[in-house]
This record gives sequence, structure tokens and C-alpha cells, in this order.
Amino acid sequence: MPELPEVETVVRGLRAVLPGRRILSVRLGKTDFIEDPAALERDLPGNRISSVRRHGKFIVVELEDSNASLPTFSLLIHLGMTGQIVVGPSEAPIAPHTHVFLALDDGREFRYTDIRRFGKMRILSGGTQEAALGKLGLDPLEATPAEFFALVRSRRARIKALLLDQSVLRGMGNIYTDESLWRARIHPARLGTNLKDDESRRLYRAMGDVLNAAIRMRGSSVSDYVDSEGQRGSFQQRHKVYQRKGKKCFRCGALIRRATVAGRSSYFCPRCQPAPRTRRRANR
Repeated sequence: MPELPEVETVVRGLRAVLPGRRILSVRLGKTDFIEDPAALERDLPGNRISSVRRHGKFIVVELEDSNASLPTFSLLIHLGMTGQIVVGPSEAPIAPHTHVFLALDDGREFRYTDIRRFGKMRILSGGTQEAALGKLGLDPLEATPAEFFALVRSRRARIKALLLDQSVLRGMGNIYTDESLWRARIHPARLGTNLKDDESRRLYRAMGDVLNAAIRMRGSSVSDYVDSEGQRGSFQQRHKVYQRKGKKCFRCGALIRRATVAGRSSYFCPRCQPAPRTRRRANR
């Protein structure tokens, strides 16, 4: 599933070509991932794209209504597991499983492709935007150290679960959680409330370093992910633990292990990231 760096890469690509463009028409294929297909066909044509931004793992395309007396609204997109957005010439070959076509006033098309159709798309206006996005937590790239420490240290939950909890930090996913914990030398099963001050600081720095490095390398293409130009990312070449079970740790040489933590596959080094101690029950 595309995570924060992949979505940020797509957004930056869209931000370079979409603002100022007017949507001329909408053509839809399969629509089971769209909350209200008729709303897209009715509301998008004739309106101008004012901006594109990321909110966690969501893409928010802000629109200016052609009727100046009406408020602005947004197109909310979640890429799910296999969603792709590409903007290119309208005469370009159509990829299989392309379900949304937005014709733009410069002769290009915005195309959304999704093999498994686990993505989401809906129109947001006014209060619906706050209702849809307001429950998400802080952005990992915007949270201050103090905010991050307060979030993590106040929860008696495993740190892997905390980082993946979108109501705590919006945008984190399995890849970058495992990579951040490895860099910070913290086992994924540790409790957030038990992290020491220096461990919390290491994790905060590691998370920022990993996310920013992944954005610079245009994300990780471990499955179907491509950017808005149809190009694969390259950060998967820098993964230290993710999907490296049985391979040597780059830091100490121990073999990387895989375990299920918080219901998710987790990759870690047993030597660099020692497991939390379990208390033995006293004999009666």
C-alpha cells in the first residue's frame, strides 16, 4: 500500500501540472470504489483545480467552483493498495484497469488506475471535509519533538501499533515503521510508555530521516506503485529490514527476523533491536 512518501511523491508530481487546469469532462469505468459516482460526473466538469495537497495517505485535490457564488470543494482520493494516478496526453494508450478519466483543458488526461479497487474517491465540501479528515492524527513530518514524545509516551500500546495508528500519526505504514524502528534500535513490540527519553529522541529523528530519504528517492516500488509520471521509486534499494527476513543485518550481521506484531508482519534485527523483557510470574 502506498504510504506517506509514495503519496507525497504523487502529490508533488500532480502539484506541478494540475493547478490552474480546468476539468472539461469526466468518464468513468467501474465505480465501486467511488462513494457517489454521479457527484463526480455532475460536479467536476467546468471547475478549475486550485491546488493539490497530501493529508496523511489521502490526496486532496482542491477545486474552484465555476459558479463564484458557491463554496470551493475537494476531490478526496486514497490509493488503497494498487491505485495509480498518471497525467498524460489524452491519446496515450490506456492501461488496463483504468477507471477514472478527467479530461483537462490543456489536452491531457488525469487517469486513475486500480487493479484491486481498494482505493477510495469522493467529493468533499464544507463540513464533510472536516468530518472525513479531522479524526486523523499529526503528520509525522510536521509533529514537533514534544508532540511526538507526548503521543508515544502516553500510550500503553506496542510502538509498532502506535506508529501505524492513523489517529496518532497520519501517513505511517508498515515499510517506514519497520525502517524507522530499525534505525532507532527499538523492537516493534516495545510499549510506547516504556521508551526512555533517548529512545524517543532516536525514534523521532529516525522517522524523519527515513521519510525524507524515501521522498527524495520518490518512494518504494515493492509492488504496483508508480509516481504521477508512471515511474517507479527507488527507495526499496535502501531498505534495511523490510522484507529482508533471513538476510544479514547491515549494522551487526545478525539475521533479520520476521514476526507478527500488532497484527502486522514486522521485520527487525534481534541483536540491534532487543525484544522487551517479559516478567515471570512469581511462584505461589
